[in-house]
Amino acid sequence: MLLVRLAAVPDPRRARGRRHPIALVLALAACAVLAGARSLAAIAEWAADAPAEVLSRLGAPCREPDRGPTAPAEATVRRVLQRIDGDALDTAVGSWLADRDRDNHPDRDADQPSPSLAVDGKTVRGAYRPDGTQVHLLAAMTGTGQVIAQREVDGKTNEITVFQPLLAPLGLRNTIVTFDALHSQTGHARFLVEDKGAHYIALIKANRPTLHHYLKKLPWRDVPVQGRTRATAHGRDEIRRVKPCTVTAGLDFPHAVQAVQIVRRRRIITTGKVTLERVYGVTSLTPEQAGPMEIAQRVREHWGIENKARDTAYVEDASRVRTGTAPRVMATLRNLASGRCD
Repeated sequence: MLLVRLAAVPDPRRARGRRHPIALVLALAACAVLAGARSLAAIAEWAADAPAEVLSRLGAPCREPDRGPTAPAEATVRRVLQRIDGDALDTAVGSWLADRDRDNHPDRDADQPSPSLAVDGKTVRGAYRPDGTQVHLLAAMTGTGQVIAQREVDGKTNEITVFQPLLAPLGLRNTIVTFDALHSQTGHARFLVEDKGAHYIALIKANRPTLHHYLKKLPWRDVPVQGRTRATAHGRDEIRRVKPCTVTAGLDFPHAVQAVQIVRRRRIITTGKVTLERVYGVTSLTPEQAGPMEIAQRVREHWGIENKARDTAYVEDASRVRTGTAPRVMATLRNLASGRCD
């Protein structure tokens, strides 16, 4: 139950004088974000207008027996959301969404790879701290759009150091983890395959020059196209052609057994302008485990991670919440709101 998970988040307030449980404040905030609230003031306003039945079911206390349950004041909402432990809240929300995702797929064969888990970074561009920095988050999102893990990337480090701590608590056996060129690190590949029992699809770019050069020089002209998709959206007509190649030697990347080339041809419908892009990747999946069309689909899912519900439905980049941990908390609440109907 979500309220049980939220109740386990440490309360940043002093125990003396505390009237509204932490789970109540967080649940009301989640409901408000689901209803469209984008600021702490809007959350407090929604909570103040919440029906007595809602407040009662979420555990709101009654000031007097005959006056019904009371909502937390705006000051209480601000105090909690600006000071709460972001890691603890992400763990509570992510674990609940992960359990919900498993419950929604009860017939999934444990011996088959589960849906992709895309790992990618996200800057909350509208939320500036007083020192001018922005909140940057590394998230793990399932193919169904559930953000089941999220961690903030400290300004003194980068996403690479957060990758393994982000995924370490998750059960990833037979999961296909996709990530971009930044995370195409040998340590990440070994961690996923050897420690977590997972598979990976890694995109390779110039940050790994030797491997990227090797992939470009493979005899792709002799490899037949084994997958082709076409889609028209956002004013673009895009054709993708996929060529997989089994490689037994020369791939200087742990556990890689297949290389893949994806050629994207984009045409802007209004202007007719055409662009061509070649993307290379490696994967630990054998041809029997994943054919070219499946690899292409999972890469496409990864590319679409930033177009998921957080950006489109809850306008995350428009958020102006800035104080304390509140920007990260709002992002977590948007994860929760986005996952409620998937």
